[in-house]
Amino acid sequence: MALLVSIGMSAGNRLEMNDITNGAFRAESMAAVQALSDGESYAQLSPDAHRVVKYSFRTGKEVGVLFDVAKVKGDKLESIDGYMMSPDGKRMLIQTNTQRIYRHSFTATYYIYDLHNNRIVPLSQNGAQQTPLFSPDGNQIAFVRDNNIFLVKLLYDNAEVQVTKDGCRNEIINGIPDWVNEEEFSNDRVMVFTADSKQLVWIRYDERQVRQFSMPLFKGLKPEKREFADYPGAYTYKYPIAGEQNATCTVWSYDISSRKTRQMQVPVDADGYIPRVVMTSDPSRVAVYTLNRHQDCLRIYMVNPLSTLSFLTIEDQVPHYIKDEAISGICITDQHILLPSDRNGWMHLYLYSLNGQLLYQVDKGNYEVSAVYGYDEKTGRTYYASHENGATDQRVWVAYDNGKRECLTQTAGWNSAIFSADYRYFIRTWSDMNTPAVYSLCNNSGKTLKTLIDNKALKDKLKSYELGKTELHTITTADNVTLNAWIIKPADFNASKKYPVVMYQYGGPGSQQVKNAWGIGMSGQGALLEQYLCQQGFICVCVDNRGTGGRGADFEKCTYLKLGQLEAHDQVEAAIWLGKQSYVDKDRIAIWGWSFGGFNTLMAMSEGRAVFRAGIAIAPPTSWRYYDTIYTERFMRTPNENPEGYDDCPITRAAKLHGTLLLCHGMADDNVHFRNTAEYTEALVQADKDFRQLVYTNRNHSIYGGNTRRHLYRQCIEFFEKELK
Repeated sequence: MALLVSIGMSAGNRLEMNDITNGAFRAESMAAVQALSDGESYAQLSPDAHRVVKYSFRTGKEVGVLFDVAKVKGDKLESIDGYMMSPDGKRMLIQTNTQRIYRHSFTATYYIYDLHNNRIVPLSQNGAQQTPLFSPDGNQIAFVRDNNIFLVKLLYDNAEVQVTKDGCRNEIINGIPDWVNEEEFSNDRVMVFTADSKQLVWIRYDERQVRQFSMPLFKGLKPEKREFADYPGAYTYKYPIAGEQNATCTVWSYDISSRKTRQMQVPVDADGYIPRVVMTSDPSRVAVYTLNRHQDCLRIYMVNPLSTLSFLTIEDQVPHYIKDEAISGICITDQHILLPSDRNGWMHLYLYSLNGQLLYQVDKGNYEVSAVYGYDEKTGRTYYASHENGATDQRVWVAYDNGKRECLTQTAGWNSAIFSADYRYFIRTWSDMNTPAVYSLCNNSGKTLKTLIDNKALKDKLKSYELGKTELHTITTADNVTLNAWIIKPADFNASKKYPVVMYQYGGPGSQQVKNAWGIGMSGQGALLEQYLCQQGFICVCVDNRGTGGRGADFEKCTYLKLGQLEAHDQVEAAIWLGKQSYVDKDRIAIWGWSFGGFNTLMAMSEGRAVFRAGIAIAPPTSWRYYDTIYTERFMRTPNENPEGYDDCPITRAAKLHGTLLLCHGMADDNVHFRNTAEYTEALVQADKDFRQLVYTNRNHSIYGGNTRRHLYRQCIEFFEKELK
């Protein structure tokens, strides 16, 4: 069956490639929104990045300006990159001069802004800072510089104290994670204050035994690295590949008054992980999460920063692996722990006391909880998002302590929320496949109080373009597996013609590309790049294979120990199904994807059945033996434990490659190293297989900067036009 969600067909303007990459169709959004502690208001960075504005949660109206670069006293700033409110609302950290490091991490120059006297002063004069953090009483700020922790005492003329002194690049890291922990546990800070602001607790990483990886760097352009004008350089960092040594993790505390440092006695396997350290309302207890190396057993310990003793509070053991989303979704309130777990086959929420007693399961059913917004201590209500209406649909829900549940966002599509501190209001973001995001202010009964952003101008602009129809489909394969898909047809679609097809996919564990949301497609923006392809006479399709998210543990985890096998099989099956449709030319079907999607492309093109005329793999892993420990072993265990799973990969399948192939990769990709493409192309050469290759100088996994992304997309489109038309 098909659910038609069409973007109205009209004769009009045609999309240009530059429009897709230069932001001409970028939707208006709400940047850097923070719910304030009063429960009545929220702060938001102005579109020009000049002001931090305070709004009422009840009316949506501006009720004050918290910061303005034009009026602030002290150093003159042109704009700001971000801000952070202190818990008491009296101060603010202003972020400027941001320099990206990896996916989540960055350095910046921060200023302390006093709302009372409208003055800014530098947080530190001794160099850029990372992950600053206010103490609960608002009188101290901890931050990291050069792998060491520093503490600024605001009541003592901003005196700066160095907490750790052993930090050293590629050796010891304090308070921030190493590369692999940051990338795979989605975190850039691993330090907290205790609730009484008297102790600092952090994770320390000893990565001296982790092997190094180096990437070549050249002068390049946009930006230009002039230090490499005569001789190339290299970027060297610690990157543990599957089966290799990880950094050793330990937990430490610092008594701010006595300046005494202590190591916490946290039971963790010698090769285990500590993905989080979290403050609780009890100054004598800090929550420390641990994982075994197989990542199928999560433990939450309560650790006393003074005595250093710990006690096991919660242990959650699930089949195969704990999802990263479950770890990041844990919510610790004043008296409770809200734990997401798919222990029963579906991701649901479980409420525990702070001492680890299971009180009850919050929700039940054959659907997945997809986001956790929090637990209200006063009312006993739990707020979350789920796929109760199907994997392609996300709505916001409230669960009451009597077992009843209520949907707060009734409209089909993709709904998410930012709640006020007291859960009386929330900002709802909603979109569907043909509607850019709409931001609304709602009360906690789901009633819309005010529309904040409707993106009407963008919707009106899109109406003047020749855009095709978008349909949600389900595809049943020959194996009787049902897969979700979307299909976009040209605006002038003629059912009597046969069209070439381009299949976009990602397909990785827990991911979802098929959803009734505006952000679908290779470049997002309502699948705008796919709409451009449709203008050129293609039909565009996306299929979520087995292993993807939103459909329960059985569907998602059936790929365990054999990444790529079922995923590629399903993409081939989907292509065969498409080829049987009267309007599809079965001899002109292509597939492409980025990262895991690139891996899936290569696996599908060498699956054994010659269904793809052409394919494009962008930044693809080509052997899981080259990828990092945490991600790879979560799904594959180690190479020694699972050699058969690791040995079925694009490199070993090279001789079976069928179809014309374009490979694209950035040479400074810190995530999926260029090594993957280098080794794969050698395998293709020795198998006497032809291919095309694009290499991007100094570009990371996202392949952007200057004109890079536009160039990449243009090459891909021209490749499809040449090979399929």
